[in-house]
Amino acid sequence: MNISETPPSASTSFTYNTWADAQPEHTHRYLHAPLFDLLGPMPAGTRVLDVGCGNGFLAGKFRDRGCKVVGIDLGDSGIAVAKRTYPDIRFELVGADDHLLKNLGEVPFDLVVSTEVVEHLYDPRAFVRGCHAATRAGGKFACSTPYHGYLKNLLISLAGKWDHHADPLWPGGHIKLFSRKKLSRLLVDAGFADLRFRGAGGYPYIWKSMILSGTRPAASPVD
Repeated sequence: MNISETPPSASTSFTYNTWADAQPEHTHRYLHAPLFDLLGPMPAGTRVLDVGCGNGFLAGKFRDRGCKVVGIDLGDSGIAVAKRTYPDIRFELVGADDHLLKNLGEVPFDLVVSTEVVEHLYDPRAFVRGCHAATRAGGKFACSTPYHGYLKNLLISLAGKWDHHADPLWPGGHIKLFSRKKLSRLLVDAGFADLRFRGAGGYPYIWKSMILSGTRPAASPVD
């Protein structure tokens, strides 16, 4: 991510940690079991778009389940690693905006997934609108982000750990802290319905992350 004193004009930029994305071993493994549990069985050939795919590790997991996967990111180092590691998956340097499908030359996907990205963005609403536009009617969107609820925030405060937990000196670090309520509002405002929730990592109500999925209705109110 290019760090500057003013937010970039591309509010949907999600190349948030160039070093991490360039490491094939850098993953969020603790998300995988609850994510796939939340999504349920996926027929072979399910078309999946991984938004903010980084080094492609999660895209590879979907491929292993028989899905047809496309991964996008704005970090060229991560995309380079992804292409080397998973040469049978399509990876592109493309942003998540209203022109996403046109830029990819693809039709809407059965599933759009984004893990640990939205907390890094200046304009998460624009990002989720782009993901909505890339989801077919009746398809699903799944989004994960670090969990922040009352109990977890209280414990972080009592332990004096905010400087570590939300380090302001971390280049490309977290600039948004989401509760379940606010992440739900983000998805609903974009046009998703039938939301489902899973906590991921750690103990209940102090989860490391949370995952929300939503369905794009057949007749979307924002179409």
